[in-house]
Amino acid sequence: MTVDVLSSQDHMDLAARWGAHDSVPFPVVLTHGEGAWVNDLEGRRYLDFHGGYSALNFGHQHPDLIAAAQAQLARLTLSTRAFHNDQYAPFCRELAELTGTEMVLPSNSGGEAVDTAVKIARKWAYQVKGVPDGAAEIIVADANFHGRTTTIVSFSTHPNHQAGFGPFTPGFKVVPFGDIEALRAAITENTAAVLLEPIQGEAGVVVPPKGYLAEVRELCDDSNTLFVADEVQCGLARAGTTLALDHEGVRADMYTLGKSLSGGLLPVSAVIGRADVLGVLTPGDHGSTFGGNPLACAVGRATVRLLATGEFQERSRELGAYLHFRLSELDGVSEVRGRGLWAGVQLSEESVAGRRVTEALAERGLLCKEAKGHLRVAPPLVVTREEIDLGVDMIADVLARTRPSADVLAG
Repeated sequence: MTVDVLSSQDHMDLAARWGAHDSVPFPVVLTHGEGAWVNDLEGRRYLDFHGGYSALNFGHQHPDLIAAAQAQLARLTLSTRAFHNDQYAPFCRELAELTGTEMVLPSNSGGEAVDTAVKIARKWAYQVKGVPDGAAEIIVADANFHGRTTTIVSFSTHPNHQAGFGPFTPGFKVVPFGDIEALRAAITENTAAVLLEPIQGEAGVVVPPKGYLAEVRELCDDSNTLFVADEVQCGLARAGTTLALDHEGVRADMYTLGKSLSGGLLPVSAVIGRADVLGVLTPGDHGSTFGGNPLACAVGRATVRLLATGEFQERSRELGAYLHFRLSELDGVSEVRGRGLWAGVQLSEESVAGRRVTEALAERGLLCKEAKGHLRVAPPLVVTREEIDLGVDMIADVLARTRPSADVLAG
């Protein structure tokens, strides 16, 4: 039996023919990676400043994570929550200890974790706060991104996330991100929770005004409202601290985690937080066939061990400061936002749109993502200073080649 050898174009043609058209991938067919680097089918190397939307915080093929996965693959991969397994309880305890929380509910995707947090917040509102049944409201911020389930897109302000998918789930209010007075005006006696990303990733790595998150915490305390922090992208050292809220010295009642909770090996997410909040769930209220499976928990435990040393938080802070400095010096860049090894790079008016720049960067050998027409840079936390210099130099080169000339601007 012969095996067809497919070219990159063959793979892309097959994807276009047989795969649902839910995204527009770059014309690169990746085959393997190591650290901050990936290779395509033709053997070309790319420096990864995309980071799997923060799922690859520990880089590609981190040996500790691979070893944990391989060991567990040889033992037990799925038991479902109908039975105990020897990885679930230690994972819950170790993740809670790392994050300073009291209870953990494992799941799979980040969107599933957010949906679960919405359910918990509503049940808490009815059982504890005394909100009339069916009247609970959750306040979110504009330009949010919490996933793409039917419930979550119901409170998205991205038009393409809603078009064609209604009718939408009621019970949500949207206020401007960073506007504490708008939030104050939106809270009522029926408010169950305020759900926010401490740093908005899809909006362009937007950091709220200093003190805003502390004021959110105060408003929630005063109104007996839950504060739910979506840290699926910004958590677990991406922003330079274990949890992004740690920068403000603020604690949420619940957090959602995902993406890098498995280092990008498989879908692992969790809702974590106060025991009296997650404790409103009783058997039968919620469930997930794969949530908390032994393989996911084994890899999650390895992730927690990596984070427990503090090495990756420190790398994110120190190398992140250097990354931001280098990016802010580039011609064609008007602003650099973010924290840690996460940067939203605002291109100046005379620069071309972000998608065209990211396509040119891929041709140059650097992978990153556009956001709101600009650049979003998120290298793995294993990146070196030398690799940061190499990547920023590539960005500088592409911006210099894609910016309109002075004659064009004058004309």
